[in-house]
Amino acid sequence: MQQKGAMQIIEWEDLDKRKFYSLGVFMTLTTRASVYPASLIRTRLQVQKGKALYSGTIDAFCKIIRAEGVRGLYRGFMVNTFTLISGQAYITTYELVRKYVSQYSPSNTVKSVVAGGAAALVAQTITVPIDIVSQHLMMQGQGEHLTRFKAKPKRMLAASKRKLTFGQSRDITVQIFAADGFRGFYRGYVASLLTYIPNSALWWPFYHFYTEQLSLMAPTGCPHLIVQALAGPMAAATASTITNPMDVVRARVQVEGRSSLIETFKQLLAEEGVWAMTKGLSARIISSMPTSVLIVVGYETLKRLSLKDELVDSRHW
Repeated sequence: MQQKGAMQIIEWEDLDKRKFYSLGVFMTLTTRASVYPASLIRTRLQVQKGKALYSGTIDAFCKIIRAEGVRGLYRGFMVNTFTLISGQAYITTYELVRKYVSQYSPSNTVKSVVAGGAAALVAQTITVPIDIVSQHLMMQGQGEHLTRFKAKPKRMLAASKRKLTFGQSRDITVQIFAADGFRGFYRGYVASLLTYIPNSALWWPFYHFYTEQLSLMAPTGCPHLIVQALAGPMAAATASTITNPMDVVRARVQVEGRSSLIETFKQLLAEEGVWAMTKGLSARIISSMPTSVLIVVGYETLKRLSLKDELVDSRHW
């Protein structure tokens, strides 16, 4: 067990893996359901030209609710639940790489950067095809004129609620394959890696840094979980701000079917100026900060609940 300031970091070898994975699926699903609406709004804001449809995050939320109802905020969610697989892959990769790197470096920052980047690489390889379909589903409704692929209206009207969701998913999947082949499901893959690897590699060291600093300022007896819950969103806001420009480019590449990252970046600057790189940032921070609270509280609680029996009494909350 490694000390970080006054905080203890629960490492991979301290965990009962059976408890860890069974509880982890529930935690991941709950987190994704909580923040999905903000992800949908962020995608629509990033893909629209200028402010053609929405003027900002709040405006987008209100217009979607009025035009499409609450269901509109969850377009593509059923498909997105398949990313539970990538969530478990991310956690496993992070912990295993962290353990491996510890053999060569005692630095918590080095372990966090390398493990966070590696975890994002593995997760995105699984997630990108799911995200491609999910993002096109997000754009249905008010934003459907901004996407190349549209669900068939007849099926949307005729199907039951459950069939509607997977009927749309099937339509979009077939259209993507017909237009771009298998490569269409990995459109924007490089952009995703350039977004999420730095974001993940930055989030973990910033999280541990803020945790350390807050733990030194916290009053004696302050629960560790509260300190960690504050450090998580601080790390998320920092990492999101740094990586948002590439996230805007990624969204445009994937939804509009572009092939060149550089050309997309140049066109964005030419048409909308440097402020285009901040599009969706507020929605991203709104999404990432509560997400980080949920992830941190959930993940740290998960690790404590998954401790090996002989270690339970030796770890503090």
